[in-house]
Amino acid sequence: MNNKENQEVLLKVEHLKQYFKMGKGELKAVDDVSFDIKRGEVFGLVGESGCGKTTTGRSIIKLYDITGGNVWFKGDRIAAGTRDYEDKLKALKESGASSAEIAAVKKEMAAAKYDHKHADPKEVTQIQMIFQDPIASLNPRMTVREIIAEGLIIQGIRDKKFIDEKVYEVLEMVGLVREHAGRYPHEFSGGQRQRIGIARAIIMKPELIIADEPISALDVSIQAQVINLLNDLRSSMNLTIMFIAHDLSVVKYFSDRIGVMYFGKMVEMADSDELFAHPLHPYTKSLLSAIPLPDPHYEKKRKRIIYKPDEEHDYSKEGPEFREVKPGHFVYCNTEEFKKYQEEVNR
Repeated sequence: MNNKENQEVLLKVEHLKQYFKMGKGELKAVDDVSFDIKRGEVFGLVGESGCGKTTTGRSIIKLYDITGGNVWFKGDRIAAGTRDYEDKLKALKESGASSAEIAAVKKEMAAAKYDHKHADPKEVTQIQMIFQDPIASLNPRMTVREIIAEGLIIQGIRDKKFIDEKVYEVLEMVGLVREHAGRYPHEFSGGQRQRIGIARAIIMKPELIIADEPISALDVSIQAQVINLLNDLRSSMNLTIMFIAHDLSVVKYFSDRIGVMYFGKMVEMADSDELFAHPLHPYTKSLLSAIPLPDPHYEKKRKRIIYKPDEEHDYSKEGPEFREVKPGHFVYCNTEEFKKYQEEVNR
């Protein structure tokens, strides 16, 4: 684990919103999510299928144009949405605000649009993604050499000998051999395909890797190999990793800090050890209760906690917000729940 004192914030996500049109309405896939990732750490993002984990990762890497919020990388804004500014302008106009106030918001919105459109492509390519399904993310008509080298070619590198040497180098780094470069994706096993996906990401020498459930499609024995490979690369290349998964036991082993998502919201965030020792949000407790252990006596007595939001929370008088219950431990709650959680951690 890293010493977090004075660690540089590499990625900062502020009030990220990613909405998709659904008929006449909208699907709020990611709704007001904020977190940061410090250089050199592994930040785990967990939650059930459909909670917005993958959409968060894809939004950060600009595969989607974000609806609202900001994404900052190394202090520069690389993505920005305009929904918050649009809502603010509408409210100002309805309240009869001064033209100066309206002009100030319009200026902020124009700056956000400019930053989003003119983000430095070289800076954005320092964030690379490893996708969940290794076969779907590899072009079946391209050889392994072409797949891995594609990023270098897009950046304008034309020296074939240099490209080949870089491809061979990263193939060996991920546990494959240079003879594999001439083959096609269908000739490999699932674990080998994922290694090719990792090689494609690291050849760009990224500073941040977003690993989107990179082991969920693999056999258990292969999962451990891929996790160990990512751990080795993290050390040798000084990588920062955002690790998206639904298996909390894997995330605990691999992550420094963990964020828990539910229905597009971040409901809890803390250091890995702290989250497992003192889970506060009912959904986090529900996730932890689902982790099986190789102990028949424990398994016989283990009780699943079912999360029922309507029964757990009463937000009729006051809505929830993300609050720091203790240093570094954040929970999505209202004032009443906040006091309850503080009493819980101080026992």
